[in-house]
Order: sequence, then C-alpha cells, then structure tokens
Amino acid sequence: MNRTGQPFFSGAHSVVPPSYEMIKEEQEVAVLGAPQSQAPVATTVINIRSDTAVPDHIVWSLFNTIFMNWCCLGFVAFAYSVKSRDRKMVGDVIGAQSYASTAKCLNICALVLGILLITVFIIVFATGSLMIFQAVSQLAKDYGGNQ
Repeated sequence: MNRTGQPFFSGAHSVVPPSYEMIKEEQEVAVLGAPQSQAPVATTVINIRSDTAVPDHIVWSLFNTIFMNWCCLGFVAFAYSVKSRDRKMVGDVIGAQSYASTAKCLNICALVLGILLITVFIIVFATGSLMIFQAVSQLAKDYGGNQ
C-alpha cells in the first residue's frame, strides 16, 4: 500500500518525503485485528486519590496578624490556618475544610473590623485637626489684636 507524502514546508525548496510501504506484520495486524486468546483478561484498578484543593488562607491570616490584629483576631486566624494546613498534610480533608472555614471567618472579621477602626481613626483625626486649627485661629484673632 503506497502512501503519498505531503511537503513539510511550502515554498520554492519544498522537499517531499519518500513514500513508504506497510510492513508485512503491520498489514497482517491491520487485517486480522488484535491477537485473540482464550485466557480471561485480568484488570487492575488503581485508586488515585484526587487532591481536593482546600485553601488554608495562611497568607491572608499572616497579613491580618501583622497589620490588622485587632482583638487578636488575626493571630487566632493564623493559628487556625496552620491547623488547616497540618490537617491537609495528614490527609484529613474534612478537618482541613473545617479549620479553613473558621480561619476564613476570623480573617473576614479582622479585616472588616480593621478597616472600620482605621476609617474611624482617620475621621476623628481629620475632624480633631480641623477643630484644633479653628480654635488656634480664633485665639490668635481674639488675643492677637489686643497687644
């Protein structure tokens, strides 16, 4: 059986590979099919454990521990994240998910509380600075002209 070759590259110097004939054994296998035997076919089943991705939120917990550790929520979230990672390494997926969800809740609480407290601090600082500036300018106006 002859096969025609197609050029690899199109262009002026295209080379056509030579035609090859099917080897006799290949032709017999193609005609007859796979070898058949009377022995029963033995199968082996291998169970491959799929790694369920359980996020442990350790980076988020570390960020909250360093920057937004209000009421030690960031530190507690970090502890739960480490426990989640340990459970995941042991293979306890359910325990890892439980610790990870607790760490996530604590991280959310720490983040929201941190953002609220920082916002309140900025508002109090800004209004306090304006009030001090107004009081100083009023004192300067009242007592500055009586000299």
